[in-house]
This record gives sequence, structure tokens and C-alpha cells, in this order.
Amino acid sequence: MTARRHSPRPPRRSAAARARPTETVEVTVDALGAHGDGLAAHQGRRIILPGALPGDRVRARIGGRGPADARGALEAVVTPSPDRVPPPCPHFGSCGGCTLQHLAPDALTAWKREAIGRALGHRGLGETPVGPVIAIPPGSRRRATLGWVRTRAGLSLGFHGAASHRLEDLRGCALLAPALVALVGADGPLRPLLAALATPGTRGAVIVTETDTGLDLTLDLPAPPDLDGRERLAAFAETVDPARLGVRIGTAWEPVAARRPPQVRFAGMPVTLPPLAFLQPSPEGEAAITAAILDRLPGTATRALDLFAGLGTFSLPLAARGLSVRAVDGAGAAMAALAAAPVPAGGRVSAETRDLARDPLTAPTLADADVVVVDPPRAGARAQAEALAAAGPATVIAVSCNPATFARDARLLVDGGYRLETVTPIDQFPWSAHVEMVAALRRPA
Repeated sequence: MTARRHSPRPPRRSAAARARPTETVEVTVDALGAHGDGLAAHQGRRIILPGALPGDRVRARIGGRGPADARGALEAVVTPSPDRVPPPCPHFGSCGGCTLQHLAPDALTAWKREAIGRALGHRGLGETPVGPVIAIPPGSRRRATLGWVRTRAGLSLGFHGAASHRLEDLRGCALLAPALVALVGADGPLRPLLAALATPGTRGAVIVTETDTGLDLTLDLPAPPDLDGRERLAAFAETVDPARLGVRIGTAWEPVAARRPPQVRFAGMPVTLPPLAFLQPSPEGEAAITAAILDRLPGTATRALDLFAGLGTFSLPLAARGLSVRAVDGAGAAMAALAAAPVPAGGRVSAETRDLARDPLTAPTLADADVVVVDPPRAGARAQAEALAAAGPATVIAVSCNPATFARDARLLVDGGYRLETVTPIDQFPWSAHVEMVAALRRPA
């Protein structure tokens, strides 16, 4: 497929940036950076070019002087990369939700696989096999946070531009699940509601999750709704029929309509979501991660620790295998939801609230388990990894959405006597620079 000539809209620049001398140069992009930006060299400087791809010959505007690394503005693609394709979304380039729609799918998954390998290499683990990427298709994302702003001209609802406070007014979205698009799209029922609730000059957010029992929707508002606003919210709930509708004012959340519990199922067991709960972005991604964990279980395991367990996404499937599972997470509401959920026959689950970054589990608790599953946030699990390296069981199964912190924590475990096995990449973040990964680390017998 021949790529179309691309002349992106120049990004808005600050007054300081406008005052800095600039020059227009023509360079060849040779790599993608960790955030998906093109990288090129010019007169001894590394130029960071959002929107550019390896193999592109581009014309760009860069600062006339400054640091060794400089951020440039792409003006035109003179000769496109063979991996450049037309982006499927009309919002591409101005919306910050997807940054790599213009990269061919095979090239994108190859780059994500290589990114994991590079991160491992930086920690001396470059010999670790990285398996094929399991790609989750777009149009399956079940949760999203969007911004809204009300002006005298009307209401805008969508994602922010990359590194910007500017809001891109979405008319549709190729990333989100159909139920979310129907709610927030151009003809969706949410826009007139927000336009009626908000006054010009105000802004807020929309947090929505598609659950098995319907939408779980929170409106982030600048002020409590008045009587008329509450009547509008009630009428909206009656028409749209979400599982739950709430409003958040500052940090205070309150329900407006709770028509039925917003639930998801793990291993067939229903779990009711607390307000604003974390959930894996897509059911397909969740299923792929769960399968990769279960495939790595030791055949003789009977006792498991699930650390950073959230709602029990992996705890309940582990219990369905007949294991006794101790789930630990710093989110008390999530632990309470898991504790209230039914458990598959033959397994057991206990839930404990504990900040594992500040207070990691140590011996003898760690040594009492046959396997530990650890799925930390992007910052990783340095403290817990150090404790596992010192006193962990024979098998640790690590899940991560950040190659850099995954490699750092894996290095700690390897230094503690573990061997890192094949890493499985799972791309449940289509068109972005993010990638999920699962791997087992085992102590030699």
C-alpha cells in the first residue's frame, strides 16, 4: 500500500518556544523512541519527532540551539517509510489517544516485541527469549476516561491532545468498544446531558466502564448538580439504563442511580465493581494474560499469592484450578469486592489490604506459597521483587505493562537465584507505545 503524503498540523507552541530561533531541516528517521516518537540525527543532536516513522525522509522544524536532544515539529513527509499506512481514524494526529495508527500492524507488533528485548538487554538479560506478540484487536477497549469542556459555542467531549490541555472533540473512536462509542460519540446521549448540566467555562471528566451487566458511568463535575440537574440525571438513567450512574465532585463520589450491580466475571464468578475501580482494558486482553499465567503454573502448586491483585482478575481463575489463593492489594475497596465474591468450587481465596510498595510481603509468608503472581502498576514492584529475591518460592509469574520496570524487577529476581523464562508480549493497547508482558521466573531445582 502506498502511503499518502502527510502534512500534519503543526502543534501549538509556548511563547518561549516561539521566541527561540528555529531552523527547518530535512532528515531521515532511523528509529522509534520508547514513547513511539520518531528519532533522527542532525549535526550531532538527537531529534525527537512525533508522528515520524523509521524510514521516513521528513522536513521538520527544530530549535536553532539547545540540548543534545531536541524535540522537533514535523512539517511534511518528503519520502514515506514503507511501513507508513493511512491512519484509520480522522482524529489521528490531533487526538492523543492513539499515536501509532500510521504504522503498519506487523511493524508495530515487531517494534513492541523489540522494545521488550531492548529493555531486557539494558539489564543484562538480552538472551531471554521473547515470544510472538498476541495482538488484541481495536474496538474492544471497555473502559475510558474522557474530558469535557463547556464553552459558549457548545460542549466538547473527547481525549486530550498529546502533551496538551487541548481537548479533541471526538465524533467516534476506533479504539473503544461499540457500547462506549454509542454513549460518547457525536450522536450519543451523553453530550446533551453534559451540555445541560454544565455552564460555559467549566470542564470535567467522564469515566466509563462496560461491565457484564451494563455501563458503569461516573461524571466528574465542577459543582453538585441542582434539583433540575438531578432530575436530568435521573431521566438520563431511565433512558440509557446504565448499571450504575454516579457523580464525583472533587474527590467525593456519590451514586445517582444504581439500577443493578455493575459486575464482571472472573472464572465465571461475579465481582461487583467499586466506584472507579481498575479493570484490564479489554476482555480479550484479560483472557490472554490469564491464559499465559495459568500455562505457567507448576503442576504441583496448591498455594498461591496474588500480589497487586485488584478485583481478583487472576485470583479467581487460580482458585478455579483448585489453589488456595491469598490476594493482596493496596486498594481496600477492591479487596472488599473480592472478599464478597463467590469462589469457584475446590478453591479458596482470602483478601488482604496492604500497600506492597511500602510494606512488601517477606519470609516466611513468601516461602509458604508454591507460586507468586505479581502484577504491579507501571512503576513496578521494586520492594516486593527484592523480598522475593531473598525469600520467594520456586516460581514467580510476573505480569507488567512497562518493559523498563519489568526488566529492572526481573534483574533483581535473577540476581536472587531465579531464571527468567520466555516472555509473552500481549498487545492490548492498540496503536499506542504500551505493551503488556507475562513471564515465569523459576529457581533451579
